[in-house]
Amino acid sequence: METRELRYFVAVAEELHFGRAALRLGIAQPPLSRAIARLERRLGGVRLLARTSRSAALTEAGAVLLREARSALDAVDAAERRTRRAASTSTGGPGLVLVAKAGASSELLAKLLDAYAAEPGAVPVDVVLCGIAQQSRLLRDGRADVALLHLPFDDTTGLDTEDLYTEGQVLVLPAGHPLATRPRVSMAEAASLLDLPLPRWPDADGRYADGPGPPAHDTTQLYQLIALGRGAAILPESCRTNLRPDLATVPVPDAPAVTTLIAWPPHSRSRPLAALIHTATRR
Repeated sequence: METRELRYFVAVAEELHFGRAALRLGIAQPPLSRAIARLERRLGGVRLLARTSRSAALTEAGAVLLREARSALDAVDAAERRTRRAASTSTGGPGLVLVAKAGASSELLAKLLDAYAAEPGAVPVDVVLCGIAQQSRLLRDGRADVALLHLPFDDTTGLDTEDLYTEGQVLVLPAGHPLATRPRVSMAEAASLLDLPLPRWPDADGRYADGPGPPAHDTTQLYQLIALGRGAAILPESCRTNLRPDLATVPVPDAPAVTTLIAWPPHSRSRPLAALIHTATRR
């Protein structure tokens, strides 16, 4: 199968309409239809789409190919991005791209970058700070070489990882709230605060679940909402490092521990990446 055929198929499978898919791809509809028919013949006559005059629907085989095609195309795109980035190093471009969640692991990230920069042969590191649940996607699609992830929140499936440290969690709430003077609170107590509902975080596709809590994209936005009395949040205790003075924290002993780890694609073999991982894990 050719990558062009897979891209054509993914467009039709996502649009479920040949006309819209052709418009999205910037080609005419007849060659698109012929390409899908040719792909079905390559697969031994497997029917990928149930066609009508107005739309198309995925067959069971088509749903399988859509999942596999997305993964294959992501891998091709990632390989191209990483190859271009490796070539750009010699002309002053970043040697490595590290992605981390904005507002998380700030102290660790600063120490890691300083320690790595002191290593012989260190290359420039471009740091990308992203929103919730975005690090894994940037790592998998080749826009980043290495990431700081957090279990149990982030998806590490198919990635190589090394644990860096584990910590407890705290309830973050307005400094003047009655609970701010408590020595500890339970998960149940934190979840039952009607006046300070816990935030709703986006999933990997950027969608927010229904609920009373405020939607939050990153911790900077979340801290502002908490300071305004719009909610509270359970976060790793390291958030205390740069906490605003109008916020307070209370330990939540029964909250799940959070493990920060460094992650990278399993096929990555560059020396700069290996040196950065070594620097992170020897701490």
